[in-house]
Amino acid sequence: MGTKEKGLEDLLLEEETVKQNEIVLFNDDVNTFDHVIETLIDVCEHTPEQAEQCSLIVHYNGKCTVKTGEYSYLKPKCSKLLQAGLNAEIV
Repeated sequence: MGTKEKGLEDLLLEEETVKQNEIVLFNDDVNTFDHVIETLIDVCEHTPEQAEQCSLIVHYNGKCTVKTGEYSYLKPKCSKLLQAGLNAEIV
């Protein structure tokens, strides 16, 4: 194995060891599409199109991953989603 391949292998191994969590948004019968979309734009920095698509996925599939990252990065965002009345959790 050459130096270039070894470096690439080390990089891939390092990427695999970083634990990525997800905020999963769940469907409910309370919030409007507009509220969900506006909240995703505000809290998760989604584009309007991305927020709309996530709201449709949640509506039809019951849940959707709306943000991925390290737990410490996601915790305040998930808290804001919950404060806005949305049903979300970090997995």
